[in-house]
Amino acid sequence: MIGQLSRRAAQRGVITLFLSLLMLLLITGLVTAAFTMSTTNLRAVGNLQVRQEALAAAQAIIETELSGPFYTTPTALADQPVDIDDDGTDDYLVDLAQPVCVMAVQATITSSSSVTLPGMTSASAWNTTWEFVATVTDPRSGASVSVVQGVRALLSEAEKNVSCA
Repeated sequence: MIGQLSRRAAQRGVITLFLSLLMLLLITGLVTAAFTMSTTNLRAVGNLQVRQEALAAAQAIIETELSGPFYTTPTALADQPVDIDDDGTDDYLVDLAQPVCVMAVQATITSSSSVTLPGMTSASAWNTTWEFVATVTDPRSGASVSVVQGVRALLSEAEKNVSCA
């Protein structure tokens, strides 16, 4: 009788050991899956951050070009450095293609304009639409993003004839 009790206790110990090992294996699998998912999510967020920074770099160069009379002598800009995080190191390089006048429509005095108030447009003014194409490169990873932006500019007839030929 004592031999049977010790055999049953040993069998229960083996079953307990087997269940413990099974639970340990399941917990290890869950931890591994959680680690893999968090690493994947971290990479995705990092890639999204780099993309958004690259878009901001392109926008900064386009806005800099728009602040001057871009339509008088539209030129391409190559390898314009942009420091997004203001640490003194250039983070991105932006290539801006030559702005292209894609459309010119004579402005009417009665039509409203986002550039001027209704009735304030002279009869010789032209609403011109320009296309800016910027390509941003991240020198660290080699990744690149292209941005196409349309801009409308109100030009005089003389300016339109020179730049939108």
